[in-house]
Formats: sequence, C-alpha cells, structure tokens
Amino acid sequence: MIIRASSYPRAGLIGNPSDGYFGKTISFAFTNFRAEVMMYHSPELEIIGNVTDHTRFDSFQSLVSDISTYGYYGGVRLLKASLKTFFDYCRRMKIQLDDRNFTVRYSTDIPHGVGLAGSSAIITACFRALMAFYGVSISKATLANLVLSVEVDELGISAGLQDRVVQAYEGLVYMDFDKTIMDRQGYGYYEPLDPSTLPELYIAYRTDLSQCSDVVHNRLRDRYNTGDQEVFDAIDFWAGLADQAKDSLLSGQGDKIGELINANFDMRAKLCKLSDGNVQMVNTARSTGASAKFTGSGGAIVGTCRSQEMLEKLMQQLDESGITVIRPVIASGSTEDSQ
Repeated sequence: MIIRASSYPRAGLIGNPSDGYFGKTISFAFTNFRAEVMMYHSPELEIIGNVTDHTRFDSFQSLVSDISTYGYYGGVRLLKASLKTFFDYCRRMKIQLDDRNFTVRYSTDIPHGVGLAGSSAIITACFRALMAFYGVSISKATLANLVLSVEVDELGISAGLQDRVVQAYEGLVYMDFDKTIMDRQGYGYYEPLDPSTLPELYIAYRTDLSQCSDVVHNRLRDRYNTGDQEVFDAIDFWAGLADQAKDSLLSGQGDKIGELINANFDMRAKLCKLSDGNVQMVNTARSTGASAKFTGSGGAIVGTCRSQEMLEKLMQQLDESGITVIRPVIASGSTEDSQ
C-alpha cells in the first residue's frame, strides 16, 4: 500500500503578522504548488531525503550556492520532528499504534524561502500520511496545533498558528487568536469563508528577496515581550483590518479589501525594517493601481486587481523586473471542525 498525502502553500491575505500575538488574520491555501509525502510499508523505518537534502555536489561553488538557497538543513529534519510529535501525541492520547515500519519521502515544488509556508506544508502532508497509514483521526484545529509544535517545540522555529490553520482547513479562513479563546479551548476561532467573495487576486514572488521568518518574528517578539506600545498598537490595527476585510467579504463588497491590504503593508513598513528589494516589489505592483502586501515574511506579495487590464499591466511590469506572477487557485476548503 502506497499512501500519498498533500498540502498546499498559503498566502496571508490580511492581518499578518499578528497571528503569533493573539491577533486576527485571513489567509488562503492555493493549489498552484504543493508538498507531497509518500509513505509505504518497509522492513525498517526509513526517511528518504529530497534534492534539498543531498550531500554530493558538482563543485565547491555548487555546495555554497545550495547552502545560500536552502540553508544547512533540508526537509528530513521536518519529517523526523513530525514523526516524533505524532508518536508523542498518540502516546499522550492513549492511541495504540501497530508495529508496522514504513519508508517516508517527500517532494515539493513550493518556492523556497519566499513566505508561502513551504515548511509547514511538508509537515502537514506528513501528518496526513501518518493519519492515513495508522488510521488515526485528528481534528483540523488539533492538527494545526501539532504542526506548530513540530516547528516551535521540536525545531525551535519562531512561528504563529496562521499558516498551520489554513493548511489544515484549506480554502479561505478567518482566524481569531484572542487569548481568552486560546486559553479556554487551546486553539482559536476559525471560520471558513467563501472564496467566491474575493476580488481578482495575484501572487508575485522572487526567490532572491526572501527574508527569514525566524528573524522577522524574533524582532517583533523581543519588542512585544518588552511591552513596546508601538507593537501592541500595530497588532490591534492588523486585527482590526482582518475584521473589516471579513465584513466586506460577507457583505458582498470584496472589492474594498484592496485598501485594507495596502494599509496592512504600510503599518508593517512603519514598524519593521524591510529590504529595499521587497519594498520595491510592492511599490512596482502598486504603481499599476493594484494593492500589495507580503504573503508572509518577504519574498512574495499578494494583492488585488480591479480589472483584467490592470492585472496584465502588473504582470508585464513585474516580469520585466524578474518577478514571477501567478493567479492563485484557491484550494477547496471544508467547513468540518470549524470553531
């Protein structure tokens, strides 16, 4: 028996990066790329790496180029940490796992390091494969928590729940991480929204403009932990934008979210030091009349276009700057386990 499980990248549409600070966000998963995990019976438990995990290079320069792109760690650590977290969860929940061994391997075409949540997609796909292999049922809200635990607790990566929630639920999701709600039930309030209420969207990315999310989150975390009022005000502001965007979508006025997207980025630019290349990508998109903000921590942007003509103009101008533009196909979400 061969099990294949997938997960998709996500774009933070509005509200981020308040998700790690009890804020509110709206995000969507899209199917233009995917991470896939394959699992099958084998005599021993084996983890097989992908091209980002290889240790043989054509030259010294190719080794350095690989490290510059992917860092010192590939996806094998994500799988190992996922397996341990899944095992620990089952033991904690008194779920008996049989003693079958398996081989697990992954593949992904999600652009690396551009803020599309490629790492958590691999972890989510791994959990789905494990659930299918062992016949274990895990709610979407709990799955998101477990995926976050893999990154934060096992691997020491600073992260919030937004990516993992929308990758668990898929589709378009409104998320409220209010501390009272989180303390009461262990997860936030998650409401799937109808993607058909969205205006025309685009995503653009450039791999040489990525910014490590760990660096971005740690800067904000340090300021948050020291009680920086500017950070608290920004979190409230981003959360308010998420509520406004939700109201606009529910009232059939999705075309109004463009100005909210711009306001989201402007506050981020005021609060955080951003690379010139990332700012230029946003400004180039805006020069066409489109809205633009980061999908995550930099390297990719998301926004709205008011017309097909505007979209074509945006594609042309960004393409001239070596920036890839796609029209996201939003994944089919589920209303199951909505909280």
